[in-house]
Amino acid sequence: MNQPLGNTVGNSLEVIEAIESLKGAGPEDFREHCLHVSAQMLVLGKRAGDLAEGRALAEKSIADGSAFEKLRVLVRAQGGDVSYVDDPSKFPRAGYVEVVETPRNGYLAQIQARSVGEAAVMLGAGRAKKSDSIDHAVGIVIHHKVGEKVEKGEPLFTIHANNEAKLVEAREAVLAAHSFSADEVALLPLFYN
Repeated sequence: MNQPLGNTVGNSLEVIEAIESLKGAGPEDFREHCLHVSAQMLVLGKRAGDLAEGRALAEKSIADGSAFEKLRVLVRAQGGDVSYVDDPSKFPRAGYVEVVETPRNGYLAQIQARSVGEAAVMLGAGRAKKSDSIDHAVGIVIHHKVGEKVEKGEPLFTIHANNEAKLVEAREAVLAAHSFSADEVALLPLFYN
């Protein structure tokens, strides 16, 4: 990946983004990716004759709420608490939330997705080793995509942390994962052939 898909990296943050997407909101790149993959799966599963029909079915399921309802059914079937799906504000929240500003004017030239993911692990969103515990509240929200024009001082990313020292370390790592250009930069394709 040349940049994170969607805006969020971290357990609760990603689930909330997915719920928003199933309700018709959420980041455009994440929505487009999901619709494209859904269309392919509907064709493979013989529920649609071609990709256009599959996409139309996927779009309809979001618009009529049946996609969101299917998530509720799946959560319930696995013994999960559906009230979290219905009210995402119930998900755990980090004790420290810091918005990091864009350091300069220009275009976003690169976001090293691996570095962003490693910073999320550093915060506790994933495991570096099997015995590590996971903190579901922590993570990172990326506010811009490669190719977008950015202005100094506007939000670049937001860190959700439960440890102040880890927040500082993650801030530096995620900032270093971003590179900028004075020249216009092409938007990255969602799919590569």
